[in-house]
Amino acid sequence: MNTPNWSSFRDLARRVLREDAPLTLTGDTRALMLRTAEEVAIPDAATALNTSAGALALLREIERRIAEGSNRLTDALNLMWKLQQQGDFDSARQQMRDVLAVEVVPYYRELAMEQLDGMADEP
Repeated sequence: MNTPNWSSFRDLARRVLREDAPLTLTGDTRALMLRTAEEVAIPDAATALNTSAGALALLREIERRIAEGSNRLTDALNLMWKLQQQGDFDSARQQMRDVLAVEVVPYYRELAMEQLDGMADEP
């Protein structure tokens, strides 16, 4: 599994969404947004980049998927580990199943699946 490097995208999103910098669609910015959109399972991102409003909406959706997926997985992992320590492996497994039921970002899905598979041999 290759860990995506979203730092450049997150820097762009921070500047545009929090610091009110303009979203200037240079060739590098377009490439960054297209690559990141693909990594978070957003189809037809190129179409969104045809307008300023579409590009901004795409930026927001990519950022949302990265942030919400990360938060969801982190929360589920913390609870899963706590439940494992308590010996409740069924509930621990369910945490990862719950993530998989709603998560669309392939990287986060893969992490959740690895955790679920790793528990297969536990009680």
